[in-house]
Parts: sequence; structure tokens; C-alpha cells
Amino acid sequence: MLSIFYGKMPEAIFNTSVYFKNAYEDSWITDPTAREMILDVDHSVVLDGAVIDSPVMGKIAPLSLSGGVKTLILMKNEPEKIFNASTCGNNCAKWILKIAEKQDLTINLRHIMDFGNECFTIQILNTNQIVHSMAELVPIAGLYV
Repeated sequence: MLSIFYGKMPEAIFNTSVYFKNAYEDSWITDPTAREMILDVDHSVVLDGAVIDSPVMGKIAPLSLSGGVKTLILMKNEPEKIFNASTCGNNCAKWILKIAEKQDLTINLRHIMDFGNECFTIQILNTNQIVHSMAELVPIAGLYV
């Protein structure tokens, strides 16, 4: 299940790019789910654990991926940690939900992310409420961001 804490959260890892730089492993990049996320969000193709083909920047290292993709990869590989998901755009929301389908995931958000029109299950930690739609989520999240 996905759990979200809105607003400042001291225990959350705020600077996900720096954390990624010091923690990622090549095997995280070549994982099939990571390959899909990188292709979908950054429109780039993983060639191997150290080289990604970007249509904008050419051949790049994993450190040059977008902040959103780096944060998604961290969420998938270190689910026991809480990451600042405000580094992610709305194009990452479906991936956050997919990761949370397979493993419990807690994230910190400092903005209202659009999780789309489909039904979902998200626990808002600030109020301990479960929501299933953006119509339910927005009024609660709006109190904290």
C-alpha cells in the first residue's frame, strides 16, 4: 500500500539526487521495471548498468537521469526508506502506484501530485485516512501543502 505524509517530514530523504549518487547500483538500472520507468519518464533506453541512451543528451550515465526517475528507482530498491517524492512530476505518479502494488511504500510529498482518474488506495499519514480518488485526496492534502 502507498502511504503519503504531506508537508515537512524530518526523517524523509529530501535530496534524492545526492542520495542516489551515493547509493545506486548498476543492477538497479538494468532491472526490467527500472528500464520501463526510464523509457516512459525520460524517453531513454538502458544499454547497460552504466550507459543510457537519451534522445536529448546522447549516451549518459545513470547520474544524469531525471530526478523523478532516480527517486522512483530509489523507492523500488529501498522501500524501507522514505523519499521526497516532490522531485517527481505527475508522470511518475503511475509508477509510484505500481511500486506500491508490490511492496509497502511510504513517501513524503510537499505538493499535490495528480494520481489520475482511476481508483487507487492511498493512506494519508497526516490524518490516518484512506482515500481512493483525487476528489478524496485533494481536500486532505490541501490542508498540509
